[in-house]
Amino acid sequence: MGDLRVRVDRLLGEFVEAEIAELLALDGELAPVAEQLRISIAGGKRIRPEFCYWGWRASGQPDTDAMVRAAAALELVHAAAIVHDDLIDGSPLRRGRATAHERLGDGLAILIGDLLTAWAGRLFHTSGLPRSFLARAVPLWTTMARELVAGECLELLHTGRAHDLGRSLTIVRFKTGSYTIERPLQIGAMLGGADPATMNALAAYARPLGEAFQLRDDLWGVFGDPARTGKSSLDDLVGRKPTALLALALDQASEQDRRRLEDLLDGPLTPAGAVGVREIMRRSGAPAAVRRMIDERAETARAALEKSRTPPDAAHALTRLTYEVTADDHVHR
Repeated sequence: MGDLRVRVDRLLGEFVEAEIAELLALDGELAPVAEQLRISIAGGKRIRPEFCYWGWRASGQPDTDAMVRAAAALELVHAAAIVHDDLIDGSPLRRGRATAHERLGDGLAILIGDLLTAWAGRLFHTSGLPRSFLARAVPLWTTMARELVAGECLELLHTGRAHDLGRSLTIVRFKTGSYTIERPLQIGAMLGGADPATMNALAAYARPLGEAFQLRDDLWGVFGDPARTGKSSLDDLVGRKPTALLALALDQASEQDRRRLEDLLDGPLTPAGAVGVREIMRRSGAPAAVRRMIDERAETARAALEKSRTPPDAAHALTRLTYEVTADDHVHR
């Protein structure tokens, strides 16, 4: 697991530096953009490349540097999504650093995200895998992009509106679950020529796990320790994002608490007000309910994996990843 991440980091670093050299050859004044591009790929747990790689191995294929390179392209998709998501949300921090739009402005942030998206496609298609392998995965890549954009759009369309748990879970699946776990895993498997039974088994594992991952992220977004998450714990609250956590809090809170929660979220939210929001949420039982939802989905994913005929090394890695993407280790108690 650790070795794979080292390989992904090395390949990403080499690719990005080569691309930056070509960018700076156009004009040296692009140096601030180049530096932000480096920052945009720095850090992170490389979860998406790991799922892509182990999808390949789940299809019965051996380890190969070309596959690691193809999988690393998924990290550039993630980097682009982060840049655009931070801009949409007005987030000041990411991984403890100022976000692209905070450092360079909205316009350059949009363009940086666009360039990262283009780099993702280039890295994927120059990975060294046979063209016939790459061609069979392109429809899934397109599906992943469509679902990611759909999730972001739905979140924006429903922000500030009446909260509905079912709609929140739909957004969860498209906005993060799909491009984080399900589609990377399936892209890797499809690159490896997996049969329909394997693809279905991996989907049965990945879909609930993708939901669990985003539910945990929503929990961290409100109750996480910013020193560990690298993000402000006010962003989701200030934006009134249509999360399952907020939907459950509004549904389960007492009438008095619900009115107070609405009042706090309708006005400028101060740190003191955020403390009040968290207290109301805890009284409602919403955080505990979300944690149960995470655990239930993780168990569903593990059960699906146990029923599958996934090769032992891939099954072991996916079991470890199940824990990694659902662990409750960044939450204030």
